[in-house]
Amino acid sequence: MPSPHHLPTASTRPARRPRLALTAPMALSLALAACSSTPLPTWNSGTPAAPASRQPVPARPATPTAPPVVDMGPGVEVMPIRPRDDIAPGLPASQAPVDPTAPAPPPAPVAEVPPYGPAVAARFPEPTVRYATPGLADGRSTYTSNTELRAWLAGLATASGNGGNTRAGVVSLGSSQRGEALEALVLTRSANTEPSTLLADGRPTVLLIGQQRGDEPATAEALLILAREAAQGLLQPLLGRINIIVLPRANPDGAAAGTALTTDGTDLARDHLVLRTPEARAIARLVRDYKPVVLADAREYPVTRAFAEKFGAVQRADVLLQYATPANEPEFVTKAAEEWLRRPVSSALERSGLSQDWYFTASDDPAVRTLTMAGAMAGDLRNTEGLKNIAALMVASRGQGLGRLHLQRRVHSQVVALSGLLQGAATRADELRKLREFVDRDVASLACRADAAIDILPTTQRRSVTLLDPATGADRAMEVEWNSYLVPRTVISRRRPCGYWLDASASGAVDRLRDAGVQVMRVMEPSSLLIDAYRETARRDDPTRGTVLVDVTVSRALADVPQGGFYVPASQPLGNLIFAALEPDSPDSFFARRVIDRLDAVGRVATVPALRLEEY
Repeated sequence: MPSPHHLPTASTRPARRPRLALTAPMALSLALAACSSTPLPTWNSGTPAAPASRQPVPARPATPTAPPVVDMGPGVEVMPIRPRDDIAPGLPASQAPVDPTAPAPPPAPVAEVPPYGPAVAARFPEPTVRYATPGLADGRSTYTSNTELRAWLAGLATASGNGGNTRAGVVSLGSSQRGEALEALVLTRSANTEPSTLLADGRPTVLLIGQQRGDEPATAEALLILAREAAQGLLQPLLGRINIIVLPRANPDGAAAGTALTTDGTDLARDHLVLRTPEARAIARLVRDYKPVVLADAREYPVTRAFAEKFGAVQRADVLLQYATPANEPEFVTKAAEEWLRRPVSSALERSGLSQDWYFTASDDPAVRTLTMAGAMAGDLRNTEGLKNIAALMVASRGQGLGRLHLQRRVHSQVVALSGLLQGAATRADELRKLREFVDRDVASLACRADAAIDILPTTQRRSVTLLDPATGADRAMEVEWNSYLVPRTVISRRRPCGYWLDASASGAVDRLRDAGVQVMRVMEPSSLLIDAYRETARRDDPTRGTVLVDVTVSRALADVPQGGFYVPASQPLGNLIFAALEPDSPDSFFARRVIDRLDAVGRVATVPALRLEEY
């Protein structure tokens, strides 16, 4: 913490172009007029259910049915895919453009011996419609390569320029750690695919992200199909209500290697607050620029022998669902994710005879038989986006560890679920846009005055879970201890500050905040601030996650701060994300993840400061 005796020097970062110098009150008013009165939006959902008390719904049995149907509105019913074999208009998959210098894709991962017999396999029959991508071709032993994926997106973008009112454009997000291109497809009825144009036209944007873990291939194959159907097929009508952005493969290096992690060994699915990897930073900038109101994280969950050995049963659900559950996510965002997204997805799966449940995991300890819902860590994709006031849903099909077993059904499950999510978002497009405007203002207004949770834990309940007998395939109901994040318990809370002071040495943390869309101001002259300083009282390392967890107390003092540090106002729409990142005892904070290495490099600013500031 700054003091009259030792002041850190200014940052040595390259100079940026001059910006308008603002006083702190001016900057705060421009951030959102945070203290103005904002009317509460009307919640139109029939009979709303409070998410905090909602109980998990039972899974449905899996039965083969006709191809799924998505209701596009009065008088329009369409199947969410058309049976085609082309990678781009007029171009058979066998003739897809391939870079001859590109390395051959590795063989598809070999499935472990399934932890069940033919009777269980019979519970997961092939869908009655067949999906076509390069990686789903008959006789194929590999999934769609990165080169083939790029050609697919480019073909859709090219075809969109041949008339019609749909625009499709490939957006380059940068490169992976091995230099693979990270690309997304933007689909819209706007005049072009630039972020400013989409934002000006007012249609809410839905972002679909797949294959964060390289060993979850069905997600990328499904998103290629959805991109095609939204660009030139049976999902096109939805573009009259929403924009759609598809990032089929967020981890191209992991996909090429057939491994879960990025090249440097990071779990990309958990890196969205700290943004250590270029892949996570690319996603953050995409979200920052296009400002989606809905995000879907397409995943695959593991079906392993260890689960069968522990419980004597096999996971039953085609799809596991979980909306964001971080501490401090606005209540209305949670309700929107439940009522306007998860429920339409659940209905689509039910109509198609696909089984479902809430997402859950089991401990690696054989003696622990508790099942736990997907957690509240702020760095998980859906939770990070929830802290950005985005209604986010994870859609996990069964498949990790199964190789190509049941691949068509796994893709089918994703297509059905995500078509339902797109339909739900299109149906509620106006409400989602109004909700986002309200929540952005409401979160900004909480600075300086409201308490916020630093850490939460689940509530343990008893719940009946239906699994499958490994030998017979019959349903097997089990009573288990169930850790529910739908009913969280706050274990640490603290009053929100007016903002945060950051030492000039914390420029790495500042860059991450800016990538996420946070407004950061540079301190342009020495001054004094009323700051709550942190003092460490206990520490414990968590080597499995690479974090240092601390207990702290705060004490208030008038501190001298030098020119060259940073001020992060809390009165902005991303106030909840700022709180999770900068409170050092938050489990996924920049301090816990070692982005900020000293407690005295950050302080809570207790009052709106009168500083000479420049936007950084």
